[in-house]
Amino acid sequence: MADDKEISAPVVDTGHIISTTIGGKNGEPKQACITHWTISYMAERVVGTGSFGIVFQAKCLETGETVAIKKVLQDRRYKNRELQLMRVLDHPNVITLKHCFFSTTTKNELFLNLVMEYVPESMYRVLKHYSSANQRMPLIYVKLYTYQIFRGLAYLHSVVGVCHRDLKPQNVLVDPLTHQVKICDFGSAKVLVKGEANISYICSRFYRAPELIFGATEYTTSIDIWSAGCILAELLLGQPLFPGENAVGQLVEIIKVLGTPTREEIRCMNPNYTDFRFPQMKAHPWHKVFHKRMPPEAIDLTSRLLQYSPSLRCTALEACAHPFFDELREPNARLPNGRPLPSLFNFKQELSGASPELINKLIPDHVKRQIGLQQFMHPAGT
Repeated sequence: MADDKEISAPVVDTGHIISTTIGGKNGEPKQACITHWTISYMAERVVGTGSFGIVFQAKCLETGETVAIKKVLQDRRYKNRELQLMRVLDHPNVITLKHCFFSTTTKNELFLNLVMEYVPESMYRVLKHYSSANQRMPLIYVKLYTYQIFRGLAYLHSVVGVCHRDLKPQNVLVDPLTHQVKICDFGSAKVLVKGEANISYICSRFYRAPELIFGATEYTTSIDIWSAGCILAELLLGQPLFPGENAVGQLVEIIKVLGTPTREEIRCMNPNYTDFRFPQMKAHPWHKVFHKRMPPEAIDLTSRLLQYSPSLRCTALEACAHPFFDELREPNARLPNGRPLPSLFNFKQELSGASPELINKLIPDHVKRQIGLQQFMHPAGT
């Protein structure tokens, strides 16, 4: 990943027009590309910056479509992992890559431009909206947003084998009209291979799983489950559950709620960790973490996600089936404005390998009657 000096180049001026040829090997979208054509984008505004580069909103001059373009400095010696992953991703709750192209600067620097669908809001901005109004997010939205996060994770983890490794409210996009949610930013994502070491300094601090703080390098996709649990708690509380100021402070915040981890729990997080000197604290009861009127199902799900032992955390698909989300499965479930919910039960490959009991919980009776249960019990390609 480029450092700050290297990424000072990708400045995007409002009104700047980028023309590129789409098609062939480099810019090929998921669909088979038969011909080449020139397409032009006008940069409209910067929507995100970071050590990775820059994300800007742009308009396609040929179609009028608004897109998001992520521009990153590309090392000519290597393939871009984010591009390789995004080319195979195809799910309603994961951001869609439309195509890509390369551009250069006068300094002969090479930039990769990932052209993606544009989603106007992030969960971070939605949270800020409620916080500035001194309000809590309505529970129906908490359920709707977190359910879709878990559905996206179920696809990433079980279908394509990808661990996101940086799940946080800034990387969850929300369509304010349909309330469809999409996980974005796969710059840290990786296909985890058992027995292969990974870096432990990954994931934004407030959402970093404890095994990462303990320096584990052979972690699993359950680090994403921890992050999703932190997001759920934040939506319920209106503020981060574990707001540590540094790595040690982050662990202290976790211990304040979960209590001091046992030696066995530390072993489960990182077998190579040998320093057991921690302040001895008892777990804070979950029902005292939240306000008195918090539904017990919300507290129960949070407690199942935020476990020290990675193997004890529920999977993304198990989280989707939790009773906390039963309201979404009601036949007459609607948004507060009376509009229908976004599609929540058009499962495909995610159900491969799931038990009949789990599938039965995931698919509401009214959906089974409409579509037929058979296709869920035997998903295509299984």
